[in-house]
Amino acid sequence: MKASSLSAALMRPVDDVSSLAPHGSAAGRVYSVLRARIIALELLPEATLVRGDIAEAFGVSQSPVREALQRLGQEGLVISYPQSRTVVSKIDVAQAQETQFLRIGVELEVAKALARSGDPALLAPAKRLLRMQKLAGEDRDIDEFNTLDRLFHLALFEANGVRPLWHVIADRSGHIDRLRRLNLPDPGKIAQVIQDHEEMLEAIASTDPQAVERAVRTHLSGTLAAAQAIRDQHPQYF
Repeated sequence: MKASSLSAALMRPVDDVSSLAPHGSAAGRVYSVLRARIIALELLPEATLVRGDIAEAFGVSQSPVREALQRLGQEGLVISYPQSRTVVSKIDVAQAQETQFLRIGVELEVAKALARSGDPALLAPAKRLLRMQKLAGEDRDIDEFNTLDRLFHLALFEANGVRPLWHVIADRSGHIDRLRRLNLPDPGKIAQVIQDHEEMLEAIASTDPQAVERAVRTHLSGTLAAAQAIRDQHPQYF
């Protein structure tokens, strides 16, 4: 990626909800924006990230850029070659599967706890977000739909008082998030996500733990179930 196009990508507003995590330092700001661009597939696999160009785009020294790239490397989103270059990694399906295993376990407990509470008011924020997500789906606004999708799940964690847990999972979800971003434009995927969200809320409201488990597992397994088809359709990302 040329320096000019890299700078343009970095300076656009960030929509990725992962940026809601606290990243107040210069390194945190660089990390947050780079991560959002990678997950949105604006920085493609094998794109070269030049520290000097990034530092110039953000108006910072190379030190915070180096720190941000190290953190992205720990998440497996970039690969740094010593004394050479740093590139965006390809999507690692095995790592996506590991993250999804963790997420299913945690989100199941979150949903079951909300069901046990028997308090419908706790679901009001998620219901509002679902209405907004339906509108984004009707407009085929993939970026907005994707942002609202993340906010919907975050709302469930917040309703249960465990927002920090959501950020723990989000920070590990780079590969599954990129896989999901490739999957969203597929015919019927947006409608399926909306239906899954409706069924999750209905199951939680019913206070039936078995219904909750079915709904959560079905929804969170959808993208990985299509992983091979996504890979066949977009081999350049893997």
